Amino acid sequence: MCEAKTPPPPGTLVVDTGRGGRVAEFRGVAGPYWALRDVRGGVEWEAEPGAVRGADPMERLRAEIARRNARSAEGLL
Repeated sequence: MCEAKTPPPPGTLVVDTGRGGRVAEFRGVAGPYWALRDVRGGVEWEAEPGAVRGADPMERLRAEIARRNARSAEGLL
């Protein structure tokens, strides 16, 4: 049995390796799963904690650009 991972603080950018390396924002814990949401918005999904890792600096930069582009397109910036 693998060791349980400690969830990061809400809002932390993470990578869901179970979804092809999708970068997401950690939202909280949902039973045995972690709730994640795309940085551009949309519906939350649940991920296995063992399939989630912290985003590296380049992934965080790309995610922030995607978030700003999405907000700009919606007229929120």
